[in-house]
Amino acid sequence: MDVAFPVSSEAAFDYLVDPVHRPEWQSSLRRVEDVDGEPRVGQTWTDVTVPGLRPAMETTVLERPRRWSERGTWRGVTATLTLTFADAPGGCTVHADFAVTGRGPLGPALRLLTVASRPAVRADLRRAAAILAKG
Repeated sequence: MDVAFPVSSEAAFDYLVDPVHRPEWQSSLRRVEDVDGEPRVGQTWTDVTVPGLRPAMETTVLERPRRWSERGTWRGVTATLTLTFADAPGGCTVHADFAVTGRGPLGPALRLLTVASRPAVRADLRRAAAILAKG
C-alpha cells in the first residue's frame, strides 16, 4: 500500500521511524515506553496499545531515507512493518508492508489479521501525512 506525503523522503522518514511520534499518528497506540535512545538498528521500545497489549518492539532495518523496518513480538506473535520511501513530485510516497505471523494453530487467524489490519495501517499513514502537511 502506498501513501503520498507532502514532504521530502527525509522529513517523512525522520518522523515515521521515531517511536516517540508514533502515538500521534498510530491509532492503536496509547503511548510508547522505555524508548532506547535515538532511531537506529537495534533500537527498542515498548508499545502500549489501546487494547492493553504491550509488544516488545525493535528497529531491524534503518537505511535513511529509503527503508525502515520494525518487529514487534508478544506471546509468540510477531508483527513486522516495513516502510519504503520514494521521492515523488511535491513530496514522497511511503510504501508499507505489514504482516502478523505466529506458530501453531494461530497461523490462519494471523493471516486474516494481517489482511484485516491493512486499512488501519493505511489510515495511520494518511494521518501522519496530514500531520506533516500542517508543518
